Amino acid sequence: MITFLRTNSENSDFRLLIKELDAYLAITDGEEHAFYDQYNKVDSIKEVIVAYDENEPVGCGAIKAFDEQSAEVKRMFVKPERRGERIAPQILTELETWAKALGYEYCVLETGKRQQPAIALYTRSGYQPIPNYGQYIGMDNSVCMKKNL
Repeated sequence: MITFLRTNSENSDFRLLIKELDAYLAITDGEEHAFYDQYNKVDSIKEVIVAYDENEPVGCGAIKAFDEQSAEVKRMFVKPERRGERIAPQILTELETWAKALGYEYCVLETGKRQQPAIALYTRSGYQPIPNYGQYIGMDNSVCMKKNL
């Protein structure tokens, strides 16, 4: 059974999971990885979810304030050997529930065009494409999405 821990970016299991995520993204992002990596620092993220199967961390995600009405979903990851077990949708739901409890009306996110499973997850979860925002404006590999909570 998967359980969820609400924590922050200081959590050591979260830090281990995002090291795996960054290694994966270095491959999928290719030459653009350095650009994206600069926006994925986690030092000040206060809302982090770590998913556990018994005591083993198997996935994570985070939210941070984007604007007064929106939380940005960040650092979504499930260990490759655990994909297909519906862990990611559960993490996303936990993040959305937390964002709503914090008073946000929307969640926004950015993912890469090469990350088709992520795009499929977000689409199935009710996210709609929006114009690229902020640092992702003009980035052909970026897909930005939004969901009403």
